[in-house]
Amino acid sequence: MHRLQLYLDLIRWDRPAGWLLLLWPTLSALWLAAGGFPGWHLIAVFTLGTILMRSAGCCINDVADRKFDAHVKRTAQRPVARGALSIQEALALGAALALLAFGLVLTLNVTTVAWSFVALAMTMMYPYAKRFVSMPQAVLGLAFSFGIPMAFSAVRGGDAWSLAAMHASVPPLAWLLLLGNLFWVLAYDTEYAMVDRDDDLLIGMKTSAITLGRWDVAAVLLCYLGFLSIWLLALVGRVAAVPLTLALALALAQVVWHGGLIRTRSRASCFKAFRVNHWLGLTLFAGIALGL
Repeated sequence: MHRLQLYLDLIRWDRPAGWLLLLWPTLSALWLAAGGFPGWHLIAVFTLGTILMRSAGCCINDVADRKFDAHVKRTAQRPVARGALSIQEALALGAALALLAFGLVLTLNVTTVAWSFVALAMTMMYPYAKRFVSMPQAVLGLAFSFGIPMAFSAVRGGDAWSLAAMHASVPPLAWLLLLGNLFWVLAYDTEYAMVDRDDDLLIGMKTSAITLGRWDVAAVLLCYLGFLSIWLLALVGRVAAVPLTLALALALAQVVWHGGLIRTRSRASCFKAFRVNHWLGLTLFAGIALGL
């Protein structure tokens, strides 16, 4: 049981906020691609796949960051950082989870299988971006948004394995949604980075919270507004006006709440702001699902 608990801690099983942040934009894309309910098969594949890939990403991230995590208050007790699990054990679990996710993708069309390799590359790239990129949250934004083009490909794609087929399976709408979602990830992961800013400065980690400095709060709020503005542009005319308007109003209210939480820059309030972000994603998904 003790070993099982270590593995559960490694994949953040008790912190569903991480995979929910991935799930809501992916389900939103599925509904939009299908013009309504996409069917239980696609819902099951993308929901389970999201959980599995987020868990695999945690394994990769904790191996890559093990030496840094040991010096950060919030992460010092992670299993790999404290030596309770070996690098080999963490990588083996990550590989097993990724293979399970790939098995789910194999039940979809060939075009989506091709896109899954791009998504995997993004997932593996992020942990190392923090060493070289001043805004690694942008790399995370791409990784966390790739469920959107994959969802459109799952609905619209076919059995051709080519760049032309991949391109044809993902319409401009999907890329517009991905761009907007990138701003959302920048917003909530900067809130997350604000929690660890003092420790990250000491160990030389690059984060958006450090790069933005005293403009962090303003930048987070602008990113939220960028996200909502781009999604509004994408959804007008495709989603019924009443549920879309209500969803956007509730989302804006949450943005105001987030501004109040992070303005003091305290660890607890910034971490709370990050953890409750999935409600914003759920709000927009509800508006889309009810409006199609």
